[in-house]
Amino acid sequence: MNEFERLSRIADSLKEQYPEGTRIMLLHMGDDPHPIPSGTRGTVAFVDDIGTVFTDFDNGRRLGLAYGEDSYRKLTQEELAEEGVGESEDSGMEMTM
Repeated sequence: MNEFERLSRIADSLKEQYPEGTRIMLLHMGDDPHPIPSGTRGTVAFVDDIGTVFTDFDNGRRLGLAYGEDSYRKLTQEELAEEGVGESEDSGMEMTM
């Protein structure tokens, strides 16, 4: 398998795990000159074809979370209930890159 196929499979998996509207929490941002603070929550806008998870953060910023560089996870059902959002399948799964 070449690098393109590998990244394509990863992107497809991320698209399934983090569809539009999924609520996430940033755990750690890699090398970014203006990082978003850890613990900031946001809503997934889309996942591109190389696995970047573009997120509208609650602090007003929109940023792509890079595969292999940034860490994030879905909000748990309890966290979603606190927000009044409802329940989510497979919530609480962490994506460390």
